[in-house]
Amino acid sequence: MDGNTFGKGYTVTTWGESHGKSVGCTIGNVPAQLRITEADVQPQLTRRRPGQSNITTPRDEKDRVEIQSGVQHGISLGLPMMMVVKNEDQRPKDYGNKTMDMYPRPSHADFTTQAKYGIKSESGGGRSSARETIARVAAGAVAEKYMMDAFGIEIVAFTSSIGGIDLFPPTPEHPTPVTDPKFHEFLDNITRETVDKFLPVRCPEQAISDKMVELITDFKERNNSIGGTVTCVIRNAPVGLGEPAFDKLEAMLAHAMLSIPATKSFEIGSGLTACTIPGSIHNDPFVSTKGKDVPPSVAKSGAYLKGFTRPKLTTKTNFSGGIQGGITNGAPIYFKVGFKPPATIGQDQFTATYDGELEGVLAAKGRHDPCVVPRAIPIVEAMAAITVMDALVRHFGPKTLSQYLPYYREPNERGEAQVVVPDESL
Repeated sequence: MDGNTFGKGYTVTTWGESHGKSVGCTIGNVPAQLRITEADVQPQLTRRRPGQSNITTPRDEKDRVEIQSGVQHGISLGLPMMMVVKNEDQRPKDYGNKTMDMYPRPSHADFTTQAKYGIKSESGGGRSSARETIARVAAGAVAEKYMMDAFGIEIVAFTSSIGGIDLFPPTPEHPTPVTDPKFHEFLDNITRETVDKFLPVRCPEQAISDKMVELITDFKERNNSIGGTVTCVIRNAPVGLGEPAFDKLEAMLAHAMLSIPATKSFEIGSGLTACTIPGSIHNDPFVSTKGKDVPPSVAKSGAYLKGFTRPKLTTKTNFSGGIQGGITNGAPIYFKVGFKPPATIGQDQFTATYDGELEGVLAAKGRHDPCVVPRAIPIVEAMAAITVMDALVRHFGPKTLSQYLPYYREPNERGEAQVVVPDESL
């Protein structure tokens, strides 16, 4: 089965099904000497896990990650890194009935999977289930740990709309938020700690967050579902990441985001707003970085401490979204991802049998989110991290990236390999 690996430098291969024994990933080109343990990966998995509130699926999974290879005593070896998460609350009986076996769920992957392979997982969505994204979140957490330690790169996502409720509603002066300086100031300062203060929807404005909860609750009570958008910002990515033709960084980000289950749209930088404003406004003027403060996370990063220089230029505005010609320019990268309403709902829906001989009605069973957006936040962050990490590996190579870690140890004067020993400070 093709299509289970993402990336050309930092490669992530995922495996497992929704109601199988486990899900997991194998990562290639993790830089050696990265300090990484399950404790670094678990927080993002916990943010993604089901059963967080009464507006998410009640499936009760702890999603505990185990590192199986590529790490010794909390230090990466530069070898393939494998992680696994066991499924503990499978309920295949929700799917094993005559009606569910006969009829594909409308707008789900049941029909297309059966048509492509001649067989499908008998319970849940199989590989098309969002349960597969556990592996992506684990791989993204490893990438984030490296990028923070070595470059001070920060990635933050948040809920920006649910249904028609928008965190950044249009105004006469700013029909879209990208023209509003306050929007860019917001992106410069938002943190995950702030976002997580606004559970369960992770929309960082209390009044709007409350309205979103009410809307999702209403759809859930009516056995229905609703979609929304996630906005994400990547700060402190070094200049020069991305390729100028087919692997432009924004193209790779679009690929990454639209591979997430239930996604329907991707908009980077000014997005569709760019179609409506003149070039004299849309162009981002260059200004000198001389005298500008170094971001705190960059100032303590390994690359900066080892002499990796900041770019001499930045831009006064950022309609480009931090990428020009497919290559990063050092400004924040920001984008918006649209999610459809989940396909599996408890209402009666018209469908037909797989053989096309009989039309009928299906009321799907199972435990499902009435809105995937709140739990998609760490998934979007993970795919952003994997994409940027892939670009870093392709640009620098994994061996050079190891040397940017602040705690990297050079081989001794005889060229002998360093022996990895437990570090009590980890």
